[in-house]
This record gives sequence, C-alpha cells and structure tokens, in this order.
Amino acid sequence: MKHILTSIIMMLCLPAMGQETTLQQTDTTITKTQKLDDVTITSRRAGTRKMGGAVNGVMIQKEELFKAACCNLGESFTTNPSVDVNYSDAATGAKQIKLLGLSGTYVQMLTENLPNFRGAAAPYALDYVPGPWMSGIQVSKGASSVKNGYESITGQIDVEYLKPEADEGITVNVYGNSKSRMDANADASIHLNDKLNTVLLAHYQDDYGHHDENNDGFLDQANVRQWNLQNRWNWKGRNYIFHGGIGLMKEKREGGQTSHTSHLSHLYKIGLETNRYEGYMKHAFILDPAHGTNIAVMGSASMHQLDANYGHKAYNVDEKNAYAQLLFETSFTPQHSLSAGLSLNHDYLNEKGAVIGEKWTATKETTPGIYAQYTYNLNEKVVAMAGLRADHSSRYGTFVTPRFHLKLSPNEVVSLRLSFGKGYRSVHALAENNNLLASGRQLVIDDLKQEEAWNSGLSSSFYIPVFGKTLKLNAEYYHTHFSNQTIIDYDSNPAEIRMSNLDGKSYSNTIQVDATYSVVQGLELTAAWRWNDVKSTYGGELMEKPLTSRYKGLVTASYKTPLGIWQFDATLQLNGGGRMPTPVSDASGAPLWDSHFHGYEQVSAQITRWFRHFSVYIGGENLTGFRQKQSIINAVDPWSSTFDPTMVWGPVHGAMFYAGIRVNIGRMY
Repeated sequence: MKHILTSIIMMLCLPAMGQETTLQQTDTTITKTQKLDDVTITSRRAGTRKMGGAVNGVMIQKEELFKAACCNLGESFTTNPSVDVNYSDAATGAKQIKLLGLSGTYVQMLTENLPNFRGAAAPYALDYVPGPWMSGIQVSKGASSVKNGYESITGQIDVEYLKPEADEGITVNVYGNSKSRMDANADASIHLNDKLNTVLLAHYQDDYGHHDENNDGFLDQANVRQWNLQNRWNWKGRNYIFHGGIGLMKEKREGGQTSHTSHLSHLYKIGLETNRYEGYMKHAFILDPAHGTNIAVMGSASMHQLDANYGHKAYNVDEKNAYAQLLFETSFTPQHSLSAGLSLNHDYLNEKGAVIGEKWTATKETTPGIYAQYTYNLNEKVVAMAGLRADHSSRYGTFVTPRFHLKLSPNEVVSLRLSFGKGYRSVHALAENNNLLASGRQLVIDDLKQEEAWNSGLSSSFYIPVFGKTLKLNAEYYHTHFSNQTIIDYDSNPAEIRMSNLDGKSYSNTIQVDATYSVVQGLELTAAWRWNDVKSTYGGELMEKPLTSRYKGLVTASYKTPLGIWQFDATLQLNGGGRMPTPVSDASGAPLWDSHFHGYEQVSAQITRWFRHFSVYIGGENLTGFRQKQSIINAVDPWSSTFDPTMVWGPVHGAMFYAGIRVNIGRMY
C-alpha cells in the first residue's frame, strides 16, 4: 500500500508542475495580445442543496460524494450532518443508518422512487450500492409523501443511479486502502439512437486482509468479496417514456476468529453467502404536457437468498418481493395539483435455522393500497401538501396513513417548513436482525405487532447576505412518538436478547442546527450540531436507548483552486457518549463492560487532483486513530453465553489510508 500511495503522490505532483508551466505560457500569450474575445465565468456547484417543495430534505450530488472515497452507500454520508452510519456488530461488518436518532429500519429505502432492500437485505444493504454507480442521493426527514407507501417514519433515502441518457462514455474507478481492500468499478453509457439508451454498471470488491489491531483474536472487519452487475435502459418518445433494468449481486462474507491468535481448537467462524437478483420497469404516458397530466405504471421485483452461519448457529432465508404502482398526476392550474394511485406490495420469506427451527417456515404478506395527495403552490411562497392513503395488510388488516406538509417562504431570506404524519412498518424480526445471531445470548422473538408511530417536525432555513456571500442557516426539531414498536431488549435478562412489543412509552426528540458559508472563492465551510433524546421502555422502566450517541458535532472544509485543478476536503466529527446495555458480570462478579460509553472524535481528509479526463485522490479516515477498545465482549470465550460482538458504539478499527483513480475514457466510437 505504501508503494501505491507513493505512486499516486508522484502522479499528483509531476503533472501539476507541467500544467503550471503551460498556464504561465498561456498567461504570457494573453498579455501579448491584449485582447479577450470571450470571458467565461465559472462557479462551483454546491455538493448538497435543499429539495424543492414542502418536504424537508437535501439532495446529495456527485460533487459532495467526490469529497470522500464513497465506495458504497454506507460510506456516502461522511460529510452529512443528518445521517449517521454505524457498525451493528464487530464481527460481520453489518452497518445501519440512523436518522432522527432512530435506526435505519424506520427510514424507507428507495432506489429511484421504488421501495428496495427489505427484510433480509436490510443488515447489509448499505454495501449493496457501489458509490461510483450513484448520480445522487435524496434524503428527506420526517413523514414523507404517501406516494411511496406507508413505511416512512423518520424519513426516506432515495438513491439515484447513473442514467442511461447521460453523456456517452466509459468511466473506470479503482480504489485501494491500507486495510487490504480493493474496489474496481466501471460504467458504460451507450446511445443506440436518438430515443434508446442503455448503461452497464459493474463492481468488484475484495477485502482480503486479516487485520486484528486490538489482538482479541477476531478479525476487525469481515473479509468481503462481492460481484455486482446492472444493466439499465431508457426509451423516450414524444408521449411515452420507458425506464427498466435488471441487476444481480453475489457476495461472500467471512469473519470470526483468526487461527494464529486463538488457543482454541474449534474456532468461532462467521460465514454468509448472498445471492440477489432484481429488476424494475417504469412506463410513463404523457397525456397533456401543458398541465403535466400523465399516467405511470411502475413495478419492481427482487429475490434475496442468504445462507449464514454464526458459530454453531445456522440461518437460511429465501426472500421474494414484488411491488407495483399505478400513478396519475395532473395540475389543474399552476397552483393546484393532484396525485392519486394504487399500489400493491407482496413479501414472501421462507426461513429456517436458529430460533425458528430446522424446518422451513414461510411468512407472506400482501398489501394493496390506495392514496391521494393534493398540493397547493402559491408562487413557491406557500406550498401545502396533504396526503392520505389506506392499505390492507393480509397480516394486520386495514390501516390509514395521513400526512401533511407546509412550506412558507415569504421572501428570499426565510423559509419555514412544518410536517406531521403517521407511519407503519411490518416487522420481519429475524430476517432484519439476523446479525444478532452472532451473540452468545439467546435470541428470543415474541409475537410481534405492526409498528406504528407519529412524526412531527418544524424546520427553518435562512439565506443571509454576509460580505457579498450567502450564509446558509438551518434549524430543525423533530419528535417521533411510537404507539407500538418492536423493542430489542438487552437489559431485562442478561442471558437473552429479546425482541418484544412496546409496553410503555417510546419516543425520540432531535434538534439540529447547521450553517454553511463560502469564506473565500473556492473555500466552503459547514458546521453542524445535533442533540438526540431517544428513550424506550425496557422491562417496565423508561431508559435511554442503548448504543445511541446523545449528540453529534460536524465541521467540514472544502477548498477547490480557482482553475479546479486541486481539491482539498477535511471533516471533523464529534460523537457524544451514551448508555450501554445493563452490564453483565463475570464469574468473579466484575462487570464485563461499563454502564456508559464516552464521546470521541474522528477526522477524515482527502486530496484530489483533477485532470481533463481523469482524477486521482488520496485520503484517510479516522485519522485520530480512535477505536473502541472492547468491541467484542468476552472474546476469549466465544462459545459462552456472555460472548457478544453486537455492543458496538464506535469505530472497530483505527486509522485507514486510501488512494484511487477515476478515469473518463469517453465515447466508445
């Protein structure tokens, strides 16, 4: 890796000296002629921007994703103050998103406005979307639009892939880091004619190292080998538009004890093999372009197969999902618009193994729904959106989801947003949390009800002129109140992890303030602070949710030179402390872990050198080197009931350095 970094630095510096000489020669030529026929003014495009309309959200664009390596979706929120990504356990590499202080199961995951990555895909879904494949990410907070379903409780994350209709050409991205990881990505956009386009996406990942920095006998991160392919199509006519595509992914994930550090003859090993197949299609029929009247038919299907072994515990699942939607949209006038439609979602899970027994157990749920959403827009100064949907689940019966959003922008300086709505979620407990089987505790799952919660939020944005530039200020408050929730209880019984229905109160309060300002040309600073108050009832007692930081601070700095040749990015994160699950004692009566964890800092940085047809980048993450000292409880005895790798609240490995190159080959003919 040292030689790779040295080569990259030479590539960064040597061409730069040549380009500086060329620029000096160009400047001399301009001085001699004393004439400028054309003047081109360039400006730096913002990496994130507010979403339009009444829903509070941001669009994370390519410019923001390029500020870090962003090898996959889970690594794309480093510079985002709203979204946290944490390891779920220290043995499998499973990660989860946290939004508004709550876990990612309450965030509806979408890919181009179609629900995706449900059930068994959830624990590892953040690794299933390669970063170079994404053209952008939309993050909305609170109860979102009813058009995409009833499941959004804390918000939605919608991934936009590279488009077939984008500029023709081939792009290659190669990445390597000091933790023995190599990534290779390629995309090729082909325009077959003026109406038909396609894009091919390919990804290969190989984590081949055996790193154990804390010498506990376990790999710090699982070794992952993944192949991922997609083919997407677009056809655009005068009154008809088609989008469609297919994808397949194969992943092998291995973790656990290393033979050279363990004194045990029978090693604790973790192995997961995943095969995933998916496809989608969208048909849009434009009836009246002047009023935006159209009918759309959309559908998607996926099959997810997982064979997993956690020590002596086996878990296998074969999951199938199908989704369809019929959508009608029109604008009666520039102020009044309507969306209405029908939807159908079908989930099928066939499971066997630990907890549920050695015989295959099938779970089915079919949910048809109907919805309508009205929007009033008065010149973008007042935007009100009211939606209502009704769904009927074959497992839980009929339920109604109301949602309301209001945006007030009396002038260009101030913008206020208010949201209020309800969300529901069907629980597939073992599939969504199968990584908990890595714990030595017994996993107990009760007869779980449908989750139900209200979410309300108030946000404000200010655009204040300061010294000729704009200071962007945002402040927001969100409250989530659960009527019913699936509680993952570590506290009541030291020998169990119990998943049960809420018996008492459960809520989340989140306050966030952030500011962005361009200090000088090319230099942009962002500072943010968020406070979380998340509590649930465990064993009859209202307590803080364990393994959740009480606060987060974020400072980012990004500088791009006037000619756009060099880019420097740095991020500082301050992560607050929080509560640990009730400690368990060893044979001597001493607790195996502390009752609370403390705050910590992380620093990441990246330097990018831009050329005409390629860019080279080097960087590092967690440069402070902080890592959780005891990421695996009782690692010396992995076959005991006190062994637990799921008590993760911080980084599981120290500083990491990386280097990569992005090459734009251009058209293929």
